[in-house]
Amino acid sequence: MEIIGRKKEIAELERFYNAENSQFVAVYGRRRIGKTYLIKETFKDRFAFWHTGLSPYDRDKKFLLRDQLQAFYYSLQDYGLQGGTSPKSWLEAFRLLEKLLEQKDNGQRLVVFIDELPWMDTARSRFIPAFEHFWNGWASKRNNILLIVCGSATSWMEDNLINNKGGLYNRLNCEIKLHPFSLAECEMYFHSKEIAMSRYDMAQAYMVLGGIPHYLSLFEKGYSAAQNIDKLLFEKGAKLGNEFDRLFGSLFKNAEDHKKVIRLLAQRRGGYTRHEILEHTGIKDGGGATEILKGLSESDFITTYYPYDERKVERYRLTDPFCISYLNFLDGKEMSEPQFWQKNSSSSRLNTWRGFAFEELCFLHIAQIKMKLGISGVSTMVSSWIVESPEKKQQIDMLIDRADNVVNLCEIKFYGKPFVIDKKYDTVLRERMQTLVDRIPRKKSVHLTLIASYGLKRNEYSGQVQNEVTLDDLFAVEL
Repeated sequence: MEIIGRKKEIAELERFYNAENSQFVAVYGRRRIGKTYLIKETFKDRFAFWHTGLSPYDRDKKFLLRDQLQAFYYSLQDYGLQGGTSPKSWLEAFRLLEKLLEQKDNGQRLVVFIDELPWMDTARSRFIPAFEHFWNGWASKRNNILLIVCGSATSWMEDNLINNKGGLYNRLNCEIKLHPFSLAECEMYFHSKEIAMSRYDMAQAYMVLGGIPHYLSLFEKGYSAAQNIDKLLFEKGAKLGNEFDRLFGSLFKNAEDHKKVIRLLAQRRGGYTRHEILEHTGIKDGGGATEILKGLSESDFITTYYPYDERKVERYRLTDPFCISYLNFLDGKEMSEPQFWQKNSSSSRLNTWRGFAFEELCFLHIAQIKMKLGISGVSTMVSSWIVESPEKKQQIDMLIDRADNVVNLCEIKFYGKPFVIDKKYDTVLRERMQTLVDRIPRKKSVHLTLIASYGLKRNEYSGQVQNEVTLDDLFAVEL
């Protein structure tokens, strides 16, 4: 099957394959995002060597240095290494790799792919110095090596490769971070598998699972979106029933602290400050806390933002759809309804969830919203805003503060038909607009913007809406 999306990434990989000198490329991103698939499908049978590290996190037995070295030796044998014994150190292991590649060298490009590189860096293994020596002392001096390394532990990749201050400083020729699919890419994927689903249901599937290619690959043809969600999450033995624990266990050494933060952030849509996170979780301030927040952010689980009226107070928000859904419906609960999603599709609980989840979906598709507004090239700051006063509390779903002196006040609604503004809601909107007008610089104007599944139904109260963004607009291909 043709690779969905990733056109820029494929072009980059092919460009470095066709370069004249040896090249060092790092591909990273959270687990299940499709890193290995991208490399495998791009290069197919052009590999001179491929090895995958043993996961140290998601098994009962922790793999030790000797296990990693033995597995590496087996991969060397699979790709043609003759004789020898299992190496006792990484220096010896990479020397064996050098010998293998020297034997294979016929003047053509030699593609070396090491998958899940962070997993190979076990305690006191001295992996990094040996890896540095392999690249600096041997591979980089040749003219036909393409070294590609992958890793799901994004913090490790950032610290040890991309921002390395030692022997690998400035050695990478290219770094490629894979992000979840957009709605447009999800639609292309479903079509490629001949799965019939409306955009309304695709959006709901995204709101439950996010744009994670592996999760999408588990959808089955001939089932509705609701049936597939039940099969993946709620039925006995559901394929993603234990995914939350497995996912964090495979990415982070101190997974329990990471999950504490995620569970806390799930409790408040507006997020928490760093101080509040530490206070509520009991995690001590310092480098460890910084690494936790950094790791969650780099893995696309959380995002940071500044509330509109508190530009100096950074907040952390949970934005990963799968985590939000899991913590809402499954975490700590004994599900007795294998057809939970189908039976409750019209319930107030799911309708309330849809409203909140659609807001998150919109925040993940800011680029498409800006395209519809015609401001792709305009610098913006995007945030939500809660205004509290003794009289009332007002919440604005999304504010787009633009460098061209406009602020888009966005109301976000997920409905199965065009949204209707009645007299009561018209009053609410006017109050929110006035609150914003009173607090923004006088040079700026406010544009009321409705983001709704099927747009706005025209009536006597719809005239104040300056812009409309529909679900179809969110499916636009980002330029």
